[in-house]
Amino acid sequence: MKQQIIKGQVIIGLTNPKSPSNVGAVMRAAGCYQANKVLYTGQRYANAAKFATDTKNISAKIPLVATDDFLASVPENMSIVCVELVEGATPLPQFTHPDNACYIFGPEDGTLSQELIDDAHHVVYVPTIGCMNLAASVNVLLYDRLAKSAGVIASDELIRQSRDTNNKVKISQ
Repeated sequence: MKQQIIKGQVIIGLTNPKSPSNVGAVMRAAGCYQANKVLYTGQRYANAAKFATDTKNISAKIPLVATDDFLASVPENMSIVCVELVEGATPLPQFTHPDNACYIFGPEDGTLSQELIDDAHHVVYVPTIGCMNLAASVNVLLYDRLAKSAGVIASDELIRQSRDTNNKVKISQ
């Protein structure tokens, strides 16, 4: 049985993602870090979804759901956290993650709306020189959440459950 590595509920929101490969990579990250759901807006992904690859079949375990309105699609007990290069945002290393959060990411070729930023409980950014792509941003944010989590389970059993079936390497003493 798989171990839970992060406590709380996590929803990932993707604003009009432009490439199915990025959505596939986000789904893989969602599976690795045990997100509960991925929402997306816009038509670009829906139009390109037939070309998507989900190498770990995560979409069978984590719902990937189209929505017109993130705020209406998220339970009331969740904090809305916008992740975007926005002036005045909190740098991710200084951010304390809420237990239950919906992390909303902007599109690679645009930005989140001012209305969504204004309605968010938190706005954070990943301090980099230049901007990362969507899937990389999701991975970094979810890893940061894991790294700051008090309930992290780290063990050889987790390694055995997580690694590729061809990997049987051990550290020899």
